[in-house]
Amino acid sequence: LSTAGYTVLTAENGDEALLECENHGDEIALVLTDVIMPQMNGKDLADRLSLLHPNLKVLFMSGYTDDVVARHGVLEEGIHFVAKPFDAKELAKKIRVVLDAD
Repeated sequence: LSTAGYTVLTAENGDEALLECENHGDEIALVLTDVIMPQMNGKDLADRLSLLHPNLKVLFMSGYTDDVVARHGVLEEGIHFVAKPFDAKELAKKIRVVLDAD
């Protein structure tokens, strides 16, 4: 993503992502998060980050089946999702769609 011109913050888990975003001085436009993670799922992370960054857009990703992902509440209308596996070009294209969405 950095080669596509984006500033990228990375974290190994939800708690680390929250800390990284709290310490980042600039507004964060988008979070790319896995749906299912240890300690904190992606939906909870996105909800908590939205409190810090009200205009935050979220792109969820997962390699799990639709029924597993749906149980985590991220296949609802208006929620952006990309299924694994994907390549860098597909991801960059999807991120652009999410950033350009109203």
